[in-house]
This record gives sequence, structure tokens and C-alpha cells, in this order.
Amino acid sequence: MKFTDGLWLVRDGITINGAVQNYVVEKTSEGLTAITQTTPITGRAATLNSTLLTVKFHSPLPGVVGIKIIHHEGVQERGPVFELTKGTGDHVRIEESELETVLISGGLRVVIRKGEHWAVDFYRGDERITGSGYKSMAYITDKDGNTFMREELDLGIGEFVYGLGERFTAFVKNGQVVDLWNKDGGTSSEQAYKNIPFYVTSKGYGVFVNHPELVSYEIGSEKVKKAQFSVAGESLEYFVIEGPTIKEVISKYTSLTGKPALPPAWTFGLWLTTSFTTDYDEATVNSFVDGMAERDLPLHVFHFDCFWMREYQWTDFQWDERVFPDPKGMLKRLKEKGLKICVWINSYIGQRSRLFEEGKQNGYLIKKANGDVYQTDLWQAGMGLVDFTNPAACEWYAGYLRDLVDMGVDSFKTDFGERIPTDVVYFDGSDPQKMHNYYTQLYNQVVFNVLEEKLGKNEAAVFARSATAGGQKFPVHWGGDCYADYESMAESLRGGLSLGLSGFGFWSHDIGGFENTAPAHVFKRWLAFGLLSSHSRLHGSSSYRVPWEYDDEAVDVTRFFTKLKCSLMPYLYDVAGQAHEQGWASMRAMVMEFPEDPTCEVLDRQYMLGDSLLVAPIFQENGEAKYYLPAGRWTHLLSGETTQGGSWRKEKYDFFSLPVFVRQNSLLARGSVDHKPDYDFAEGVKFGLYSLEDGATTTATVRDLTGAPELSVKAERKGNTLSITAEGSGKAFTFALNDLGVIASVQGAEQVDETTVQVQAGSKSVHFSIELK
Repeated sequence: MKFTDGLWLVRDGITINGAVQNYVVEKTSEGLTAITQTTPITGRAATLNSTLLTVKFHSPLPGVVGIKIIHHEGVQERGPVFELTKGTGDHVRIEESELETVLISGGLRVVIRKGEHWAVDFYRGDERITGSGYKSMAYITDKDGNTFMREELDLGIGEFVYGLGERFTAFVKNGQVVDLWNKDGGTSSEQAYKNIPFYVTSKGYGVFVNHPELVSYEIGSEKVKKAQFSVAGESLEYFVIEGPTIKEVISKYTSLTGKPALPPAWTFGLWLTTSFTTDYDEATVNSFVDGMAERDLPLHVFHFDCFWMREYQWTDFQWDERVFPDPKGMLKRLKEKGLKICVWINSYIGQRSRLFEEGKQNGYLIKKANGDVYQTDLWQAGMGLVDFTNPAACEWYAGYLRDLVDMGVDSFKTDFGERIPTDVVYFDGSDPQKMHNYYTQLYNQVVFNVLEEKLGKNEAAVFARSATAGGQKFPVHWGGDCYADYESMAESLRGGLSLGLSGFGFWSHDIGGFENTAPAHVFKRWLAFGLLSSHSRLHGSSSYRVPWEYDDEAVDVTRFFTKLKCSLMPYLYDVAGQAHEQGWASMRAMVMEFPEDPTCEVLDRQYMLGDSLLVAPIFQENGEAKYYLPAGRWTHLLSGETTQGGSWRKEKYDFFSLPVFVRQNSLLARGSVDHKPDYDFAEGVKFGLYSLEDGATTTATVRDLTGAPELSVKAERKGNTLSITAEGSGKAFTFALNDLGVIASVQGAEQVDETTVQVQAGSKSVHFSIELK
């Protein structure tokens, strides 16, 4: 939201009361409180008819400092509020001198200047990373009496801003106006399903604005050297989070707002759906499932989209008996084929649903100010919305979900959650402006909790479209409605990378696009991208997404990349464990892994899948790939070709390949199974050691299906000697060299060929060495 008219003027009707002078700084039990004046005090008379801003500084975690700017403290703050970790503050140090008061938290130092000119500066050691200067903090009014709180933080030369949720606009947010307001806008607009008030910069710090309502950002757009954010009301709170790396910033941010849960391993397999408006019944479903099996296409999850329920009755949680007369038996038969089951739901209750009257009579639906149920014809005729601020409504809704889980459902696609009205009244008195974005958090939490309750820890996963800060705790999320073309494939990736830089660990997208039907070449290129993503789903709108609907080669491409992903599960599930433990995205923007490489700062058409695999999807019909390899040696995962990085490359690929490279100094674990994602990853695992430099050490962890580390392997090189230590499972594994020459001799293991070693089952602690020729 813009308040100024260029550099010198203020917009008509706007009054800005900006912080100009420090009056006093006081120590408190939580940290520091500063009182700043918005007009200079030249004498006693200047203290009259003036505006003061109270600025409170506190630190919930080391390296994280909260700043709350308040105009009038008597204003009642209504919920909802984000659930944040609240530390003890024991890690905070306060220092004071004649010129400044300093709060120190971990590697972050906040300096409040004394004297005539108000300034707050944020330091990492001796490096100033950002700051709030003269008049940046401000209380603002407009001609209609609306009030706003604003902050402007400095942007340095060449500093790039990322994140703010799943945004499909330019990956680098500099120059953009971003209003955080969840909307159902597809992937081809500036609107977003998942608006997250958190950004991270290439300088290695992040800023989280602690407001679930509309937060309006001007990222170098109103003032080109400022990242500005504002909210309506009388107070504004934000947190500055120091890294010093982007990965460490995100780790601290998710320590504050919540780590992603670990999805069960089966969710990483291939999902197939009925699609949205297609005609289907049990025979159709069986034709898809059996058709996949007949073509040797590994399939792991089958999803029933909206029309598993009867039209006009969404959501009523009842199978349409006209096409599914025996749902319990059908699900049993599908599960006997090794499938997990997902069904579409949402929190909108159509007037013809059996739930509508129940919800109306019991006060479970959101109401208007006059006490009527809020209703709309947008989506379902006469629909109401479940009021998740009412604990009884949550339990009512959860009860129907439990019945479906008992019937055999394993997961729910929690669609929608963005079209939430603000002219309503909530059961608990929540502020409807704040609830607009926050509603999805309550919705997904109820569903996720039911799955965890019924299926157990590490067995819960939703497939969610909307989110707010903290939504990462309830994975998985997908990118929403995209078109079936290369442009939407690329915009989907931009959105996923932005979401990953906003604290979300797991992300998916509709392979082949949702709207329309892709040409076969688009579908096949999207298959490679989709099956080298965190989660992989074939889904569409008005046409089926089974690969034989495209051409025979699409069947082969589906088989190839599905089996490749299954074989990579020992590595991918460790990447998932890192997402759960550290908050790092499985699909990582290049800048996240290579923060010192200026070229990586703007790359948005390639990504790192974990820390070892680089993936560059192909967005051209002619199969041409243009991508960048950072410095170091890289080995193509499929061809075994090794090349030197530090430059751009342009090549052509057939449909069975793409740029997918293993980073030097990687120890990549691959499984012995290629037809399913949930198996004993340590049994017969194959470790590939890639381009290990002299003096370097690398490690790999293989986890069990609960996510616990089962086998840890470390490799170290000194000259031509490799020393390998394995601790854990005691199961047999192989160890292969890539770009390291050939083996001269082996001690402590069995040499299979000139580049491969076999370790037999037995000891849980193994050490062997390899001498290179």
C-alpha cells in the first residue's frame, strides 16, 4: 500500500506520523521498550498535542528479535494469532552506552540510537544487514479515518528478496507490490492461495510480520531502497531473523512458527485421480488402476475428486450411491491392490447437504451479524462455511472424517479455504479480517489431527491448496489450478520455490496441468518435473490424466520416471527428514544451496532436490534445455557423464532424460526397489560417491519408515585413499565410485568390479578403505 507521492510528497488525504527522535529506552522483563517521538521536541510546549510510538524489543529465540510498534495501547487485540514458540529470553544480553542501547540475541545485534535522529540498526557481527531509519516506523491516517502502521527496512545494493508464500509472479520480489490476501486466483495471476508474511533476502536474514490479516508489502516499489510493510490498526509486530545463511534463517523461522510434519513414505509415490468434472464410477476407476498395472506403471495412491459425492451436496461425506453403490467394498478391493486412498473434501457445506441443517441448528456454521447463517451460491448453491473457531463444530466435522478413515480413506485433499468472507461473525469473536487468511490453518489442522489420531504419528498427510504462516506443519501442499502449457509449468515451479523459501518443506503440482488438456510433449516433459518433485500427482479438470490418453511413449516415460523416483527414496526420505527437522524445503531454490554464487540468486527454472541433486525441467517443445551448473564437478545421474560447472549449458534431451546432476562431494543413497516408495530403504541400498575432493568428507543417512536414522555412512578422502565408515543397520549394501577413477585395492570389503564394493550383512559397525589407482 502506497502512502507517498514520489520521494518528497504525501498522497492526498494521508497523514504520516513517523518516528524522528528517541525519547527514552527502558529495560523490561522481556527486553527493551523505546518511546519515540514523531515530532522533534524543541521545548516543553512541543510535548503537547503530539504523537508517540512505543517500540518493544524482545527475543523468543537466539538470532530472532521481535519488534512491536504501538500507537494506542488501549486497543483490544482480537484473535486469531499465529502460534509461535515462546522462549525464556535467557539468551538475551543488553548493553548500553552514551550513544546507543543494544539488544543482543545469538548472532543478531539490534542497536537503538540515542540522540536527535531515531534509528534502529540490525547487525550480524560488525555487518549492518538492515535497519529502520528516520520516519520509517510510522502511524498513518487517511481522509476516511482509517489507521495504519508502517515499517520500512533498508535494502542494500544488489540485495534480493524472496518468499512471501507461493507466488507465481517473478521469483525475485524486488519491485513488486504484494498484498497478502488468500484468493482462488489460479497460477497465472498475482493472487496466491498461500500468502505467508515472511521473506528472506540474499543477505542472509529474514523478516516475519506477525499478523494473519492483510499485510501490504512494497518491496522496493514505493521507495526503491526499502522493503515496506503495513497493516491496518494501531500496532505492528515483526521479527528479524538472522542466518547467516538462508538455510539457517528458514530453520530459525520454522523453529518460531512450526516445523513441517514428516509425511509417510507412501505419499512420495505416484498419485492418480479421477480428475475433476470427468464421468467416472467404480468401473472407470478400476480401468485406470488395472490399466496402470497392465502397463507396469507403479501406482501408489488413488484420489477421488469432488464427484465421489453427489452434485449440489458437497460437502456431505456420503458416496454417490448411483455410481458407487458399495464404497466400503470398493475401497477394500482397491487397497488389496496395494493402493492408498485419498478423497476430496472442503469446508463449504452446500444447502442440499445433510450437514447443512445440522450445522445450522447447532451453530456450527459461520454467521452474519444478524444471526443468520452466511450463505453464498459461489461454488455450491446456498453453501455455508464450517466455523472452526467453535470446538463443537470441529468435533462434528472431525466425526465424519473419522467415519471415512474407518471405511478405508488414508488422506484428504483439503481443497479451497481462500474464499472466506469478512462481513461475518465467528463463534469465538475472532476478527473476520484476521480470519480470512487464518481460516485455512484451522481447517487443515482439524483434518490433519484426525488422520494422525486414527492412523498414528508420521502417517498423516493432507493434500492442501491454501495456507498461512504455520501451515507448513500440515503437509502436503499443491500449487492449485494451472493451465496445461509450458508457461504454467514454469510459473508453478516459481510458486513452489517461493513457498519453499517461506518455510514449507513439501510441495506438489498437477502433472500435465489442470485446465485444458496438454499436448503429449508438454505432458511428458511435465512428468519428468513432477516425478522429480517432492510429491507427484496426475490430475486434471475435464479430461483424464492416465498416460495412455496421450500416446504410447507417455506410458513409457511415466514408467521410467516413477521407477526412478522410487529408487531414489532412500535419498528423498532423508531429504524429507531434513525438512521435518530443519524446515528446509525438499525442492530448494538454487540460492538456498549456493548463496555465494551471484548467478544462483535469480534462477527460477531449476532447483536442488535436496542438497545433492540439481534438476532443470525442460520447457521447450524441441527438448532444448538451458540451465546453469554452479562451480565444481557435476555428474549426470542418468548418463554418468561428468562435467565441470561454473557456466551455462544448452543441450537437447529426449523425453527420457533432462538435466539432473549429482553435486560433487555427494554420497547418494539409492534403493533396491523401484516399484513402490515405502520399503526397507537400508536393505541392499546402493551408495554412489561422486567426485570426492582430496581432503573432503561427505556423509549419507538412510532412514527407516518412521523417519529415524537407520544407517549412517561417512566417506573421507586423503590423496588416493578413501576411508568409509558405516554405522547402523548391519544390512548388506554396495558402494560405487563416480568420477574417481578405478579401484586399485580394497581392505575390509569385497570388490565387485573396478568401481564397486560390496559390504555383506553382519556387523552394525563397518570400516573399509579403498585405494584408487
